Amino acid sequence: MRKLSGEEEGPSHFVVMPPEEFIKEAVDLVTKAQKRNIIIRILGGCAIYIHSQHIPEAMQLYDKIKRFGEGKPMFTDLDLVAYSKQRKEVMDLFEKELKFKFDPSMRIYMIRRLIYFHPKGYYDVDVFFDKLEYSHDVVFGNKPGKGRLELDFPTISLADLVLEKLQIHQINLKDLIDLIVLFYGHEVGSTAKKEVIDGSYVAKTLADDWGFWYDAISNLKKVKKTAKDFKDEGKLTEEEYSTVIKGVEKLMKMIDAEPKTRKWRKRAKAGTSKIWYREVEEVVR
Repeated sequence: MRKLSGEEEGPSHFVVMPPEEFIKEAVDLVTKAQKRNIIIRILGGCAIYIHSQHIPEAMQLYDKIKRFGEGKPMFTDLDLVAYSKQRKEVMDLFEKELKFKFDPSMRIYMIRRLIYFHPKGYYDVDVFFDKLEYSHDVVFGNKPGKGRLELDFPTISLADLVLEKLQIHQINLKDLIDLIVLFYGHEVGSTAKKEVIDGSYVAKTLADDWGFWYDAISNLKKVKKTAKDFKDEGKLTEEEYSTVIKGVEKLMKMIDAEPKTRKWRKRAKAGTSKIWYREVEEVVR
């Protein structure tokens, strides 16, 4: 059984490859798609790992703070996102060229998600289309040249990675660790540059959705608390802790300063007396 969101239960399986080999294969897959004019990008922890590879100190955090605990592999699967306008091309790439096996039990979800099994069983691949529909929506667009996927390569943008993690209503330790690594290795700014977290885009997105804003702020506070716990345990140095906190607090200030829309203000009146997040369904595998 696999959930569509970060929940507290541990994963039922892991990637059966060393991290560096898995990352190389993931990047090669996206590159192969790109050469065929198919826009696919990497999501999640794998994407954060890729964005941190050029920062030795950030990579060292993974050694000090294990994502799933001591002795556990680094990744569970490969999460990708593509445009629905290229659904057929994506399916042909995986099934006809790469020889991945389609999960027939996921046929009812095909409009928004496909799942494939590696031909040698090394890992599963989740391909999402246009947006992530978890506790809150992270939207990318539905056609090449008209969406956000082209902002970065081979992953989604840093701002979208932050939103992907912050949208989780019941965020788990793995996702908090991913955010700690991300904030340690990247500055928060007001630009869409590759290695800068575009705080302006994050703030504007949250300024239109009170429920998303509420969970995002709660999760940023949890990042700060978790970083302090790691510092107290000796897993983060004072310098590492301060760098993370500086980035988180800068983003929180940008979110606070962004003018909220009428929709946001109207929903804010009801507050938590009304459910503000989507209940995440389970997928039985």
